[in-house]
Amino acid sequence: MALFLLCKTPTGTIRMTRVQLILCCFLLSLIIYFFNGRKVAISLKPAPPVHHALRVEEGQILKDMTVIKAAEPQTPGETAWGAPLVWGDSQKSAFQRDKFSEQGVSIGLLILVVGTYARFVRPFLSSAEIHFLPNQMVTYYVFTDNPRTLDPSIELGPLRQMKVLPVSELPGWEGLAYRRMVLFAEAIRDSIGKEVQYIFYADVDQEFVGPVGEEILGDLVATLHPEVFGMPRNMFPYEDQEVSAACVEEDEGDYYYTSEFYGGSVSQMSRLARDCSLLILQDQANRVTARGLEESYLNRYLIDHRPTCVLSPEYNWWDSPLTARVPKKRLVSFGRQCEAFDKEKKERQNC
Repeated sequence: MALFLLCKTPTGTIRMTRVQLILCCFLLSLIIYFFNGRKVAISLKPAPPVHHALRVEEGQILKDMTVIKAAEPQTPGETAWGAPLVWGDSQKSAFQRDKFSEQGVSIGLLILVVGTYARFVRPFLSSAEIHFLPNQMVTYYVFTDNPRTLDPSIELGPLRQMKVLPVSELPGWEGLAYRRMVLFAEAIRDSIGKEVQYIFYADVDQEFVGPVGEEILGDLVATLHPEVFGMPRNMFPYEDQEVSAACVEEDEGDYYYTSEFYGGSVSQMSRLARDCSLLILQDQANRVTARGLEESYLNRYLIDHRPTCVLSPEYNWWDSPLTARVPKKRLVSFGRQCEAFDKEKKERQNC
């Protein structure tokens, strides 16, 4: 005969068997054990101050605290529009070198040697003989107001030659910066464009200090400015005068490029030099001076005609507090480096 127990509740009387009663007691004991034997990790006390969590006393970090350096962001391998962003030791660069070394190409390297810049030409060419596309046919086009600067002649390798193109004296840096795009446009149209497949321009007050190979070849090649690489766009020194032909609006631009080293195919370099020279002449006619001189017009052009190949700051670097760290230095600008020195150091370095 089943035994029934009566349990009173606020809502009435419940009839329970012995088994049901045992089950109820077991469940009740589990609940009591959970809340008393194994307490839930909930606290109504305020959280401790942050400096306690970091074990900081009176604003000083304890000596036994481990400081973890934040991981640096990964270096991008291409731009937002799909152009390669070239780092010389990457696998993509190695593939590019292998591809072009098999077929062979002809390259023109343009330099402007006028006035006091003549003292840089021999170190520049000597370094280019070692590091600049050593396995390809290279013609050095030297624009100079004093051909005797190259006497005695510089000994060149078997795949190298030099052509001297006389120009009139260009006094002052501003005159030099405004005139050279016109010189290049005319020379590419009249002779250079028929002799080589690719053309690069480099400021002569630089030296190649590491390998610069076929990884740099492309239709339109620009080099990232090392002092603003990685900075937000509003830090780029674009031209902001609305009256200037080089003006860049707030919503324009992806990178800021240096005028120390750039190039591309003959057709693209011809177009670049021609269009930039027209922008410069337009500002000259309106008596406007862009803040970055030639570099401002180059950046305006490269916003309207995005490069097909972007070189990392390895390919234009100098020592200053602002320059980005690079895995390897390949082309160093001593002219820009001098600009970063204080007056005393400029005198010591004969800048």
